[in-house]
Amino acid sequence: MTALLFLGFSSGLPFFLSSKNLQAWMKIEGVDLAAIGWFSLVGIPYSLKFIWSPLLDRYIPPLLGRRQGWLLLAQGGLLLAIAGMALQRPGTAIQFFAINAIFIAFFSATQDIAADAYRTDVLEKHEMGAGAGVFVLGYRIALIVAGSFGLILADRIPWPMVYLLMSILMVVGIVTSILTPEPKAFRPPESLSEAVILPFQEFFTRSGELQAIFILLFIILYKFGDALLSSLSTPFLLDIGFSQTDIGTIQTGMGLIATIVGTLAGGAILSQIGINRSLWVFGILQAASNLAYWLLAGVGKSYFLLVLTINIENFCSGLGTAAFVAFLMSLCNHRFTATQYALLSSFMAVSRDILVAPSGQLAKATGWPWFFAISIIAAIPGLLLLPLFAPWNGDPNSNNTSTTTTSGWDD
Repeated sequence: MTALLFLGFSSGLPFFLSSKNLQAWMKIEGVDLAAIGWFSLVGIPYSLKFIWSPLLDRYIPPLLGRRQGWLLLAQGGLLLAIAGMALQRPGTAIQFFAINAIFIAFFSATQDIAADAYRTDVLEKHEMGAGAGVFVLGYRIALIVAGSFGLILADRIPWPMVYLLMSILMVVGIVTSILTPEPKAFRPPESLSEAVILPFQEFFTRSGELQAIFILLFIILYKFGDALLSSLSTPFLLDIGFSQTDIGTIQTGMGLIATIVGTLAGGAILSQIGINRSLWVFGILQAASNLAYWLLAGVGKSYFLLVLTINIENFCSGLGTAAFVAFLMSLCNHRFTATQYALLSSFMAVSRDILVAPSGQLAKATGWPWFFAISIIAAIPGLLLLPLFAPWNGDPNSNNTSTTTTSGWDD
């Protein structure tokens, strides 16, 4: 459990360093808003990680074991890539800035694959709830450190120094990967082709091709409205007069706490009403919460309204996340958890990293109030797909067809 706490921290640390922190840095450097919006594309590795995830199941690095070795390689790459941002200047050389950010996202996505696989392999069935909770706690702590403290530091020291300091924190993950126990050794796939083909074949066969396509489309769209808002929330707050310290303290710090509370509350409610109904209720609340940003855009700088907006939006986002993650886990066959979860979470990242790319141009063309109104409309298509595989009166356990399968590969 201690190892999972620190691995969760290591997984969460790079996320804002390749997203929200970059937005703030570029805004301060005077980078065009449209360019900031397109910068969400540096997160493409999160959307494509299923492509190389079979490599982490098939091959064992020369150092340590299969899970420990891949964790160590990814974390070493992250330390160097995050430190490398100290050499970048987004105002004068944005191309090199983008390339460096893509390296951070690539190594971070690789670490996520290895960490998800490690968590699945090392936990006994009765430990999974506690283990997942501990991992998420570490992840959220890292988001507060990188996001909240990072933005507060940026008001006092240059952004390059902030990234250099953050790179040192990757030592936490490196030490953990060296000292943590290697999970029980399961027989790896016999060949790379087997590692690539079987997980995808099993998913489409079990769900049926048409239903599988609708499920993947739903995964892309369910949090699209939330992702559209999040892609420009930091530039918006800076634009209406809030400082980086305000944003680091209220949006990132208080917001992450609200997200944690929302996620815990969502998990408790989900256990009572089931996955299907949770997807409906939490999805509607998640979309409606964007109205708070719409109201803030109309009123302008108001600390009271900012606190209210951040807490409402992040709490509802946490509710949606609880239902969504439970749904993704229910879709995985435990024989192929690493690759199948990487596939599903990659589709989840499509809306966050790719579909939101034109958001800066959209905000410039419409203005902030209309932009946030559009973010609410963007959440509707995902909700319209729910009747196809998660009907309101359906069996709440109908999505859990894979939970009785054997965990991991046969010995």
